[in-house]
Amino acid sequence: MAERMVGKQAPRFEMDAVLSNKEFGKVSLEENMKNDKWTVLFFYPMDFTFVCPTEITAVSDRFDEFEDLDAEVIGVSTDTIHTHLAWINTPREDNGLGDLEYALAADTNHQVAREYGVLIEEEGVALRGLFIISPEGELQYQVVNHNNIGRDVDETLRVLQALQTGGLCPANWKPGQETL
Repeated sequence: MAERMVGKQAPRFEMDAVLSNKEFGKVSLEENMKNDKWTVLFFYPMDFTFVCPTEITAVSDRFDEFEDLDAEVIGVSTDTIHTHLAWINTPREDNGLGDLEYALAADTNHQVAREYGVLIEEEGVALRGLFIISPEGELQYQVVNHNNIGRDVDETLRVLQALQTGGLCPANWKPGQETL
């Protein structure tokens, strides 16, 4: 039986990544917590595919909005940092990513995808999992969907803002509206 994760401390991680400046580095939940940042962690199946670049570039194009909400965005797949960099260096018009405003992390040993419950073991790739983690390290939101469906950046931003209100947000709540 699956174990509930929301409302508990998120699994800690540190991964190799291609940073926004195209250099290799590390990303970690502990670092985001130390910097009092929210973490928007999203998994995608693999580089050089069809749905993935639409999501990754859509988030990058709206990165300033995440930054304004004190959130660090981290994209993750089980590919290597070298594959990530090759994809980033491929222009968007050629199904590449072009420049990104946030890090792409490499979960090559599948440990983080497994701990977050999104690893498809028999394929060695992750489902499309999205996790929002508070600056205190509490997992406050998770959604996982099939790999053929891309996620909505507006909805991710809406949920992040709802969580940050600290209040009760009714159905169809939008930023700026009253909470309950």
